[in-house]
Amino acid sequence: MDLNLTTEELKFRDEFRAWLETNIPKDWSGVDVREPESSRQRFEFLRAWQKKMAEAGWVGIHWPKEYGGRGASIIQQAIFIEEMARTQAPPLINVLGLSLLGPTLIAYGTPEQKERFLAKILSADEIWCQGYSEPNAGSDLAALRTEAVLDGDTFIINGQKTWTSFGHFADYCFGVVRTDPDAPKHKGLTYMLIDMHSPGVSVRPLKQMTGESEFNEVFFENVRVPLHNVVGKVNGGWEVALATLSFERGILGFSLQITFKRQIERLIELSKTVQRNGKPAAADPIFRQKLAQIYTEIEIFRLNQLRTVTRMARQGSPGAEGSIQKIFWSEMNQRMQQVAMEMLGPYGQLDRDSPYAIDSGQWLHHYLRSRGNTIEAGTSEIQRNIVGHFVLGLPRSY
Repeated sequence: MDLNLTTEELKFRDEFRAWLETNIPKDWSGVDVREPESSRQRFEFLRAWQKKMAEAGWVGIHWPKEYGGRGASIIQQAIFIEEMARTQAPPLINVLGLSLLGPTLIAYGTPEQKERFLAKILSADEIWCQGYSEPNAGSDLAALRTEAVLDGDTFIINGQKTWTSFGHFADYCFGVVRTDPDAPKHKGLTYMLIDMHSPGVSVRPLKQMTGESEFNEVFFENVRVPLHNVVGKVNGGWEVALATLSFERGILGFSLQITFKRQIERLIELSKTVQRNGKPAAADPIFRQKLAQIYTEIEIFRLNQLRTVTRMARQGSPGAEGSIQKIFWSEMNQRMQQVAMEMLGPYGQLDRDSPYAIDSGQWLHHYLRSRGNTIEAGTSEIQRNIVGHFVLGLPRSY
């Protein structure tokens, strides 16, 4: 594993770094997304930011050039993510369309679907959400019950999806529905593109313990979807759905490792001034040990991420070992936020509305938000099943 960048990779990094330094808004900061009006303002700001990046050719860089990307290598993608995190640039708002649906359409979509949707994913003119999970079909996705009945050249959908990120802002949803109730549960599913502005679609945001509403419930009542919006084959949606899920893994860790490193360094700095039992927390050997442990784990995470990228560069896929990374970072982050709460004491429980809050109350938000890490993008239980079966060769436990 050669960790040195090539001349071409250095040129790519320097070009992108220079563009970010010139174009990141100087007054960029995350607004209080607990308030609906602020949340909408933030969304529109990020949509405009993605459009600006797209016009400069910095969106969807991993897509093939014929579809508006740069055909970037896996190393260039990692560089891109690192630079975005290093500069704390505003995120790309259409992340589900860029990372999940776009590659799926490129692989499975018809020429008409590619022409219709891909360019507007890049420009953020159309925002996408994902319609997979249901109230009784999360980890066991194939148990979903939202049904679609063919009526001429149109499907009529009835059912419900949940945990739908960006559902309250989305223009379209890529979802999986049941089109053959009599077939085995993996065989009767179809992958289709649903207009979120269609009659019969209703969205209800879900309030999280952080005060935000990232997720939503989405209800479909006699929603009509044209047959030409099916991706792949009717009743062949399981294959397409799995392909989409495979794109969810990969190089997310390059962003997370920088975020985690920044947080642990800030905690170490705070430990020198935050008082615990009349002394700085850094004077307590137990807190020093806990902080050192988290710092070490972040370095382990970074090195494992480099191993994953090396594998992807050689084989084109992270393999089931990607689940190891998901388990590691999600549980490590929860441990780090727990240490932060222990060290900061009552002050760590204050939000941004309190003048006594440390770092504007961000540690309380980090702690509360981290509880979802071991659920989202595949629960830790499911990830361990994947590792056990596909990496260790153990029998399936489900």
